[in-house]
Amino acid sequence: MTNISSLTSLSNITRSEGDPKVLRSGPSSRGVPDSLAKGLGWFSLALGLTELLAPRSITRPLGMEGKEALVRVYGVREIGSGILSLSVDKNLGLWSRVAGDGIDIATVMTALRHDNPKRDNVVVALALLLGITAVDLIDAKAHSARHSRDVGRKRSYRNRSGFPRGVQASRGAARDFKTPDDLRHAPHLAKVSPRTSAA
Repeated sequence: MTNISSLTSLSNITRSEGDPKVLRSGPSSRGVPDSLAKGLGWFSLALGLTELLAPRSITRPLGMEGKEALVRVYGVREIGSGILSLSVDKNLGLWSRVAGDGIDIATVMTALRHDNPKRDNVVVALALLLGITAVDLIDAKAHSARHSRDVGRKRSYRNRSGFPRGVQASRGAARDFKTPDDLRHAPHLAKVSPRTSAA
């Protein structure tokens, strides 16, 4: 409860004097795919920085010494995917992660040589990569479905009346408007627009 009130007060800091204030926060419009995309974006940034700055920590356990330059390139790609996954265009970031997972799996599979003494580590790494790929793919599909729009489908507004409280609540509302004589004795009612009072 304290967190919600502190977030509400923080959102009021950026508002100008006279702007409406946020009294309480409503339900978030961000769904599970969006939250997961954010988490995957931070994971991408962390992994990408590791690949870029300490590639040997990845190549040595897999018996892939000599591939450090390639791992650095993958690190740059991973950072790019992370930034996109944290941006407004999350779809591009998530699908780039899926594509990157495929490249990573193909690269790590080259270390499944019989003469590689660290072959067991490669098997574990492949299992982890497959699991991450599954998560990335599920989230990319869910995020695309959640934010997709039907192209070419026209919206129908036939069931909309244009009255905020509905047609029935608006019937007879003109009878409540005051005459010019009443407005002279009650100036606060003079705010009614001429168009509305004429109706």
